[in-house]
Amino acid sequence: MSDGTHRTAEPVRVLLADDQPLVRTALRMVMAETSDMDVVGEAGTGDEAVRLTAELAPDVVVMDIRMPGLNGIEATERIAAGPTAAHVVVLTTFDDDDYVYGALRAGAAGFLVKDMALEDILGAVRVVAAGDALLAPGVTRRLIKEFAGRPSSPVPQRPLTTITDREREVLVLVGSGLSNAEIAERLFISVATAKTYLTRLLAKLDARDRVQLVIIAYEAGLVTAAR
Repeated sequence: MSDGTHRTAEPVRVLLADDQPLVRTALRMVMAETSDMDVVGEAGTGDEAVRLTAELAPDVVVMDIRMPGLNGIEATERIAAGPTAAHVVVLTTFDDDDYVYGALRAGAAGFLVKDMALEDILGAVRVVAAGDALLAPGVTRRLIKEFAGRPSSPVPQRPLTTITDREREVLVLVGSGLSNAEIAERLFISVATAKTYLTRLLAKLDARDRVQLVIIAYEAGLVTAAR
């Protein structure tokens, strides 16, 4: 096994941002036992997370939502708008739905639930580091159900007139939380073709990633709590 001399073998650089030292310690310890992750820093506040992201340029920031001062949503928004290529994954509990939706809108690449198995958390970090967004289907439906019929802060609808009928089908399936492989199976196409449709949707709808496509599908009424 390579020890990381080739670029493709370099470990994922992770910044842990959580105001609870025990949470950071647990995550750091489990990541230290893997060969493909390196915790490059820890932050106890949102302000510190933003500063350390700029200084350390991690690949992934694991961000708690509830922190003193600058909260995780505000910190996520600043990091997503900043010059680094860091991807933010927010930490949440199931009573944080309002915060989760806000964090996704702020540019987070996905989220982790604090009671997830540690192996699942590691897997999520790897997925996001590879450039994909992580939005579990079950939680996707939960978020949609939670926010269905809540026009608390209306957002201008993204114009869907530029997408084809097939692309609309793919958007609905993305919004329902299906993976590329599941979309391919549902539409009887190859995974490569599903990825091509996804790439087109990202470009046509000016979306940052898969998570934003989910939000667009929800806001356009293509995905509802009934799905």
